[in-house]
Amino acid sequence: MDSVLKGETRASEVGKRIVLPASFIGGPRDMRRRYLDALALVQRFGKPDLFITMTCNPEWKEIQENLYDGQKAQDRPDLTSRIFRAKLQDLKDQLFKKEIFGKVADHVYVIEFQKRGLPHAHMLIILKSEYKITTPDHFDRFVCAELPDRESHPDLHNLVIKHMMHGPCGAKNFKNSCMVDGKCKYQYPRSYCESTIQGKDGYPIYKRRRNGLTVQVRNAQLNNQWVVPYNPYLLLRYNCHINVEICSGVTAVKYLYKYIYKGHDKIAIHISPIDDENLVDEIKQFQDARWVSAQEAMWRIFEFNLNETDPAVINLQLHLPNQQSVTYWANQRLDNILRWDHVSKTMLTEYFSMCSKSEDARKYLCREFPEHYVWDKQDRCWRERKKRDVIGRISGVNPIEGERYYLRLLLNHIRGSTSFQDLLTVNGVAYSSFKQVAQKRGLLESDQSIIECLNEAITFQMPHELRRLFTIILVYCAPTDVRLLWDTYFDAMYEDFKRETTISVELRVSKTLQSLNLFLESMGKSISLYDLPIRPTNMDNVDCEFPREIQDEMSIQIPPEDYEAELKLNFEQHKAFSMIIDVIQKGKSGIFFIDGPGGTGKTFCIVLC
Repeated sequence: MDSVLKGETRASEVGKRIVLPASFIGGPRDMRRRYLDALALVQRFGKPDLFITMTCNPEWKEIQENLYDGQKAQDRPDLTSRIFRAKLQDLKDQLFKKEIFGKVADHVYVIEFQKRGLPHAHMLIILKSEYKITTPDHFDRFVCAELPDRESHPDLHNLVIKHMMHGPCGAKNFKNSCMVDGKCKYQYPRSYCESTIQGKDGYPIYKRRRNGLTVQVRNAQLNNQWVVPYNPYLLLRYNCHINVEICSGVTAVKYLYKYIYKGHDKIAIHISPIDDENLVDEIKQFQDARWVSAQEAMWRIFEFNLNETDPAVINLQLHLPNQQSVTYWANQRLDNILRWDHVSKTMLTEYFSMCSKSEDARKYLCREFPEHYVWDKQDRCWRERKKRDVIGRISGVNPIEGERYYLRLLLNHIRGSTSFQDLLTVNGVAYSSFKQVAQKRGLLESDQSIIECLNEAITFQMPHELRRLFTIILVYCAPTDVRLLWDTYFDAMYEDFKRETTISVELRVSKTLQSLNLFLESMGKSISLYDLPIRPTNMDNVDCEFPREIQDEMSIQIPPEDYEAELKLNFEQHKAFSMIIDVIQKGKSGIFFIDGPGGTGKTFCIVLC
């Protein structure tokens, strides 16, 4: 450890920014898979109980004591990464071994890196049923959102002032980074509250008494309204910003899991010599990439985990009869591969085989099978599980896939099937399709499969994607009661328009219908073909002379503060801004590197450029 702490690795050697192909770190599909795995845990164990965010403190004594003369924490990404990881491991011991909040059923966490470089962890925890945090009295046992008394708790008082005070923002500082449209996006200052109560939006309203306590923070007098919720024990132990929130309602589940699995920022970049004679091939020039800070680079070099899910989630293969994926070497003969017995063995076929052999195996649904049996990749068979808890999840399927979707529907409802043919048989009568079986078993009655699909999608899809799915269902699934589906899922589909508080309800409905119509037009259909509300014609822009894509871009309103942003640049920022804009206006090419300590306004300057 000392050799690492006293090493000579400096930020200048590691590099402030490293641009890597997006495939190096896993793309959106990988993040989506992890997100769906996490929601499988929610389906199995219930909603999360605690949301914890822990941020590296560059003033930790373990960091400061191992810096050389003249060094700052930002000069030693190797040191800060190692120390933060050690603190995180200790936090896990406190939560999962010492069980300071109670016995944990499952947890997920993701490591992220601020644009300034410092690592931080987002962690979601689901407690076992007997330890669930359900009442305001329980909330107060674990989370505090008030300034502690200076006399009785001096150390805690100082740490809250140092790490857990938001802002100031709003009327005290309109230039704070949290300000959006003149309001704090984190809703500070919070309202006073004499006792903790259950909130309507899935978050509790913590106790913030009007007790007259104020402190001087960043040139402003702040009170309990500005305290970020924290746990006193964890704050004293780790001496850093460590936000602890109670997840008291199911409405917050989708947001929280999407938040921790939102993924990284990406860029498109191409570097080439100036050659005006060559034609531009945008397809060949396009590079999907992202930048990696020195902190993240060291984290990856040390091979520390960037995320963790416990218990593990096993993704079960789903395929129609004789349509499983087969891998082989380029020089292998296909006829030999087809005769190989292992080719026909998959997780699904061997699930059927196990159910035909074992009475005990027939008690479980396909998705429950990994909890009791382990998949042997070498011999391609299921064996009885003896240790380690896992959760199973069948791959998601879009209704447009037809029979594969209905196969998944049957596997989620029928236990102990012994073969595909067994699934196709109901009361001794064999049917030719999985859809017919689903209908005979009552799984498709009154659009039940569509309702189940939309209910599942609501847990993880954003409103824009829900509208896309809704139109796919209209076009390809022929629902029997379109208006009932609209009335049931309208609130979820126009959730993003709710944030536009200045528009009327009628306009929100109109914008939702317009969005649906755009998707339908891309599939050769029109909203007028379905039993949906009629959109007022005076809200349509059918006579617009521009294509819809250009019309959408032209409709973007540029706020006045964007025009005035250049006036807020300091001398060095303005110098960089002028150089970059000059190159752009002259139509020249160039590459620029902006560097500086955290908090000097690099991001502000880049966004303005």
